[in-house]
Amino acid sequence: MIAPPDRMPLPREFFDRPVLEVAPDLVGRILVRTTPDGPIAVRLTEVEAYDGPNDPGSHAYRGRTARNAVMFGPPGHVYVYFTYGMWHCMNLVCGPEGTASAVLLRAGEVVEGVELARKRRLSARNDKELAKGPARLATALEVGRALDGTDACASGETPLRMLTGTPVAPDQVRSGPRTGVAGEGGNGDVHPWRFWFANDPTVSPYRAHVPRRRSS
Repeated sequence: MIAPPDRMPLPREFFDRPVLEVAPDLVGRILVRTTPDGPIAVRLTEVEAYDGPNDPGSHAYRGRTARNAVMFGPPGHVYVYFTYGMWHCMNLVCGPEGTASAVLLRAGEVVEGVELARKRRLSARNDKELAKGPARLATALEVGRALDGTDACASGETPLRMLTGTPVAPDQVRSGPRTGVAGEGGNGDVHPWRFWFANDPTVSPYRAHVPRRRSS
C-alpha cells in the first residue's frame, strides 16, 4: 500500500538546512509517536528555533555538554531535555553535524491516538490542550530522556518519526519572540524565532521570561 502524500517520511535533507529555514517549514508537519498501545500523531502548530553558538538562548551557546550532546550530532535526531525538575521537552536537530542547532516543538494538534493522549494528559480541559505547550506535547506523546538521540528520519521501526503532513502557507505562519527566554535571546527584535500557525487554538500563549525567585 502506498502511503498518502501527507504521511510520507520527511527525508534527512529536510533537516540538513539552517535552523531558520527548517523551523517555519515544520509548521503543519506531523510527528508520530509509536507506543506499545498504538500510535499518537501530532500536527505541529508552534515551534522555536535555537541556533547553537550564535544564539544566547540556546543550550549549546557555551559548547558541548553531556546534556546537549545530541544537538551536535546528525540532523533529524531528537534532542530531549528535562527542565524545572519535572518536565521533558523535545527538539529536532538541524543543520550539518557539529552545528548544534535545533527546533523546539512547542505545540500541536493531536490528530491520531487522541484517547491515548488523553490518558497521559488527564489535566487537559479539552483536546485542544493536549499538546498546547512543549511539556504538554512531550507528556501527551510519552517522550522522556530515554528517547534522547532517536533518529526521526530512520527507516524501519522507530519510536518517533516526522512525516510530511500539510505545510502551512507562508502567509499563515507568524513569528515573534521566544517564550520564557531570558536576556538578549528573548529579544524579539533580535531573535523573532518563535513560529506559529496564525489563529490556531492549539498554539500556546506567549509568556516573557520571569526570573525564578530563590526561596529564603
